[in-house]
Amino acid sequence: MSIHFPNRYATASVRVRNEIVIDALPERVWPWLIRATGWPDWYPNSRDVRIEGGASDLSPGARFTWRTFGVRVRSTVREFEPHERIAWDGAGMMLDVYHAWLIEPRGAGSWVLTEENQNGLAARAQALVMPSRMREGHDVWLAALKAKAEG
Repeated sequence: MSIHFPNRYATASVRVRNEIVIDALPERVWPWLIRATGWPDWYPNSRDVRIEGGASDLSPGARFTWRTFGVRVRSTVREFEPHERIAWDGAGMMLDVYHAWLIEPRGAGSWVLTEENQNGLAARAQALVMPSRMREGHDVWLAALKAKAEG
């Protein structure tokens, strides 16, 4: 299983890859990942998540806006395979991102990978000034996802 990055992210300025093993099957992990409007309740680096049309959950092609890492981002779901993968692109001030998640069953649990590739001046500046910021933020997201799915 691998991430299908669009060509424009093949030479991304910034790449961050994080993974975790969760003691819960993909069917228990998935709902926490797609219920984007609930992210701010358990992932402190997300705010003001709004899905077009008023839905609570992400779906294929869903468009949503949110704040993350202090930036307002407009995103569109580009990949959506229930219990297996989800990915969205995002555009913010001087920022172009692609954020993908893979969930793979492992015994009675799941292996979860998240990888984000970024282009743009804001991505390059953050990489210079705070090189570990996104990696650490995604570690927090994965730890919180683990706690929710296992709880």
